[in-house]
Amino acid sequence: MRTFLAASMFAALLAAPAYADFNLDSRYSDEDGDLVADIPSNEDELVDPDTLIFTYTPVEDPAVYEDVWEGFMDHMSEVTGKEVEFFPVQSNASQLEAMRAGRLHIAGFNTGSNPIAVACAGFRPFAMMAAEDGSFGYEMEIIVPADSEVQEIEDLRGGEITFTQETSNSGFKAPSAILKSEFDMEAGEDFEAGFSGSHDTSVLGVANGDYDAAAIANSVMARMIDRDVISADQVRTVYQSQTFPTTGYGTVYNLTPELQDKIREAFFSFPWEGSALEEEFEKSGEAQFIEISFKEDWAVIRQIDEANEVSYTCN
Repeated sequence: MRTFLAASMFAALLAAPAYADFNLDSRYSDEDGDLVADIPSNEDELVDPDTLIFTYTPVEDPAVYEDVWEGFMDHMSEVTGKEVEFFPVQSNASQLEAMRAGRLHIAGFNTGSNPIAVACAGFRPFAMMAAEDGSFGYEMEIIVPADSEVQEIEDLRGGEITFTQETSNSGFKAPSAILKSEFDMEAGEDFEAGFSGSHDTSVLGVANGDYDAAAIANSVMARMIDRDVISADQVRTVYQSQTFPTTGYGTVYNLTPELQDKIREAFFSFPWEGSALEEEFEKSGEAQFIEISFKEDWAVIRQIDEANEVSYTCN
């Protein structure tokens, strides 16, 4: 599933360097140049909590995923010797704030939130879900109701397109860059932009005819179809992007090195077969955790951010 940027996207990024300009907040250091915060060398800055707080990106109703992650958290508890609790979040902003404030230790941040989580919250991503053959990724799709008169992107000119949140790659950043570069369409000028708050709300809105069109992650839609939340014949795809990396998993920077190593071990030793994770995520073709590099695997996302003139302001 891993691909390179399409030629049309390269056209939009001709002025961008191989890796978009990216800087960590001043509270963090990056002596090794891997673009993520270093673990503090001063022991007084390290934390070793009795209870680890874990959360998964709020792409869908958090209540759905607390049970899905229960077995994984039990495994992490055995490996680390710590209690592990699930922290349900309703937005990307609250997830970012929780880690920056020290209330969140382990997380899966969505694709588009990874750069700001790394820059502003001290997030150290190291894992991603992948298929059995090691391939990974999902596509952004712009979908319309099945009975819509819209047949192609140009038919949306003058209409309304619904996005999820501004921190979402497939729900806002990528479609904004693609609409501008490939179709010369910008929000507020060539179409009106709305925001649903989440991918599942966008998918449901299109399926029920409440939204004219929406930009979504097709991995989320696939899981919703598999759970019979919607049926495949309720929506139609008018655009599909190149493949992007999926949710990045990692820790906050200032956990002790020994604890961070044990958390990594828990991810890569988790037995998928027969687990609730397998049951849920096999719907989007995922079957294991693999090691990733923020510097390399998120280069395309940082380039999309630069094309959208995104700046990382850490309050």
